[in-house]
Amino acid sequence: MSLLALSLSLYTANVITLTYNSVSSFASTSGGTICTLQNSFEPSFVAQGDFVIGGIFPLHYNQEMPDLNCTYRPPPVNCRFDPRAFRWAQTMRLAVEEINQSPELLPNYTLGYKIFDSCAYPLTGQRAALAVLNGLSEDESPMCSSSSPLLAMIGESGSAQSIVVSRILQPFRIPMISYFSSCACLTDRRKYPTFFRVIPNDDYQVRAIAQLLVRFNWTWVGLVRGDHEYGRFAVQGLLRELQGTKVCVAYQEMIPLLYNQQRALEIISLAKVVVVFSAEGEMTPFLRDYMAQNITGIQWVASEAWVTASVFTGSEYYPYLGGTIGFGIRKGHISRLSDYLQTVNPQKYPNNPLVQELWEALYGCSPSLSSASQIPLCSGQESLLEQHSAYMNTSSPRVAYNAYKAVYAVAHSLHNLLRCQPGSGPFENRSCAQTNSVSPWQLQHYLQEVKFTIAGEEVNFDLKGDSIPYYDVINWQRGTSGNIDFINVGLFDGTKPAGDELVIEDDRIMWAGHQSEVPVSVCSASCPSGSRKAVRRGEPVCCFDCVPCDSGKISNETNSIECTFCPENFWSNEDRTSCIPKKVEFLAYDSLGITLTVISAVGACFTIAVFAVFFHHRNTAIVRVNNSELSFFILFALMLCFLCSLVFIGEPTVWSCMLRHTAFSITFSLCISCILGKTLVVLAAFTATRPGNNIMKWLGPKQQRTIIFSCTLFQVVICAAWLIDAPPYPSRNTKYERSKIILECSVGSSLAFWCVLGYIGLQACLCFVLAFLARKLPGNFNEAKFITFSMLIFCAVWLAFIPAYISSPGNYADAVESFAILASSFGLLFCLFAPKCYIILLKPEKNTKQHLMGKEKK
Repeated sequence: MSLLALSLSLYTANVITLTYNSVSSFASTSGGTICTLQNSFEPSFVAQGDFVIGGIFPLHYNQEMPDLNCTYRPPPVNCRFDPRAFRWAQTMRLAVEEINQSPELLPNYTLGYKIFDSCAYPLTGQRAALAVLNGLSEDESPMCSSSSPLLAMIGESGSAQSIVVSRILQPFRIPMISYFSSCACLTDRRKYPTFFRVIPNDDYQVRAIAQLLVRFNWTWVGLVRGDHEYGRFAVQGLLRELQGTKVCVAYQEMIPLLYNQQRALEIISLAKVVVVFSAEGEMTPFLRDYMAQNITGIQWVASEAWVTASVFTGSEYYPYLGGTIGFGIRKGHISRLSDYLQTVNPQKYPNNPLVQELWEALYGCSPSLSSASQIPLCSGQESLLEQHSAYMNTSSPRVAYNAYKAVYAVAHSLHNLLRCQPGSGPFENRSCAQTNSVSPWQLQHYLQEVKFTIAGEEVNFDLKGDSIPYYDVINWQRGTSGNIDFINVGLFDGTKPAGDELVIEDDRIMWAGHQSEVPVSVCSASCPSGSRKAVRRGEPVCCFDCVPCDSGKISNETNSIECTFCPENFWSNEDRTSCIPKKVEFLAYDSLGITLTVISAVGACFTIAVFAVFFHHRNTAIVRVNNSELSFFILFALMLCFLCSLVFIGEPTVWSCMLRHTAFSITFSLCISCILGKTLVVLAAFTATRPGNNIMKWLGPKQQRTIIFSCTLFQVVICAAWLIDAPPYPSRNTKYERSKIILECSVGSSLAFWCVLGYIGLQACLCFVLAFLARKLPGNFNEAKFITFSMLIFCAVWLAFIPAYISSPGNYADAVESFAILASSFGLLFCLFAPKCYIILLKPEKNTKQHLMGKEKK
């Protein structure tokens, strides 16, 4: 029984998926069971040896998946030749030849190989895996009488293909070393116990891409993947890495396996940065439609699967793919590769159709008359030159170098196995493997522990079959010939501490659109300083509106999530970018303060002028009749009232605050006391004219002074108690207007403050009542009427003052109080003294006792 038949019997689960790829079938006849080939699938290159390894390479790549509806025989997959993958296969052949010629590695033994084409297609990869399990030829398969003719497999390129091939090889415990399958899903040792790889898994790649996106502040990116495990796991890993960063995913799309142009056009987005996890075969039709739409300026971020794909290096791709950046497999050095590739030509391999296809791809001509393609003939002796970069690019081998390392890993493992000393082996009873019958599982044991150095690089595998994670940062730039060159602009070293893995030379990068400046890809422009981000409802956190900070808050950096409060004595500037000291306000000598000062000075001057007039005419009737002594007392008190308003102007201090209210209350109490005394005298004078009334003896000059002193003393006592218990003090008011500090005088004791005002009000009311009672007394000059008017104005001013004072803060409260003092002082001055001055200065003929008493002869 061939190994193929054994695989079909032992691994029933795979039979279902391999129906269309079956290479043999069984038919019952009367003579027994006959095995006949249904389709031939011969290897591309074969070499015999003591130990045989297999190789699967995507020598072709599929552009469109065939329609598999299982109602008719499936057509062949439409594949195109890939010179780049053909170079990988030749690199494997070169490595085997070098090992066979080496006197130090596997001396006295040779390696053989069978290399198959997978067409970068999982189902074709299945077919290749089944074919490679048989002998060197399908129709001459050996019987299963000894160990497997295949010790290890070098392959596959795509992760989807590797998953299929690994599952087929798993029942036979044949180790598989992939040179280009990076899906993180393949690290699961329960599902893929025989899988190894010399390429880092995508956990490191997605970490590198996430760091790249964060580094260049690309917060709005699109994700495009192929319809396979590689793309699915890579996108999942990238989303996991982007959690906690500022990067948002604008959309996630998939290039359909059954390619559909309409669906592909829906994927094409105007997002500035697009990350693509796909193979070059899937990308080709997608990019073809993308270019047909003439969309440029997209910054592509490529995965290692296509970042060094030579199929896209043509000059026609540069306007659309120029500036692409991504992470490629770390390049190596293979000294004999260039010379070896040049030995492959149609003359040396006249019957190999792959070599003919190579010539057709490189030269556009056919070296064989049997070619079905309608292209010109050529000799097949043409020289392979450097411009044939798709095949001859050996200056920086990457995937080819991985294939090279994979072969050497098998050789070193086999070498260690063959050097095993009996009695010190790793297997049961410390035995070693039999050199004439080495089993694949025995080789896998040594493969897991192999460690060797090649071209200065250490190669080994961890417990999950992964290798050391290194990536080169690749940038697509225009070459001298107009084609795309892959320029190394950085390195990602997964062995370094977190945050130090990625090193990029920014100044060497050429971005999309042939720009030297980093492209911007954001959903919303950055919020400038002085504003904060407000996330839009139902949209990702990268989509936001910029809201200016409220007064008293600032943000001094871009994209602030919230604005911060300024300290207590600081406030935000107009731009809301910094905290500045709050403006300190008080009733200063500005326009308002100067105005009040001038009014106060004018009032004091008027008072002095009236005093001078009265003093000069002190012997005239009007001055003497109206009690000149009390008039001088009142003028003195009024002058102090005008001057005490000046104490309210200027920065409040401890002494000025105490002086403000006490000086105001005492001077006004003195003034009202004098007016009260005058009112009593007027009232008593007219009452004394009645027979038997001797009231004037109780209101002589001495008694008048006593009344004034007593009434004023009572106010002094209240003020003294106020100053002793809870005196007024300067305070900083930040509550009324948060943007300012208002310096004001706190009254200390509100009770004392209102007692002071209440006492003055009580004096004024008493004076008003008495004057009102005496308003109709006989005489041409009844001073009681003027006292009544003066007290009416006084009370009106201070009744209006109370609500105005309570509702006005800081300097305005001081201005209101100062204005009330001046207004009431002017009211008293003009009501009491203006009529007298008018008679004295302008009507001297009326300044007689007879006229004032109403006894002037008609």
